[in-house]
Amino acid sequence: RSPMPGMPEGKAAGVPCLQLSEDMACRIFASPERPSFCASFQAEPLICGNSRDEALAIIRVLERDSG
Repeated sequence: RSPMPGMPEGKAAGVPCLQLSEDMACRIFASPERPSFCASFQAEPLICGNSRDEALAIIRVLERDSG
């Protein structure tokens, strides 16, 4: 498992990825530095909802319930 560039200890839940730009785009999307776990992520409506706000609300619940 390759670490996220700039985050050698990994990304904690609730912490934004350092590779996200101000407009929420991945800065390393086309880069060979992009970790395989990012490249293989498949959005699921159950987790991602129908909007960014909905996704963040779902993720907050999951983080709360798993912490």
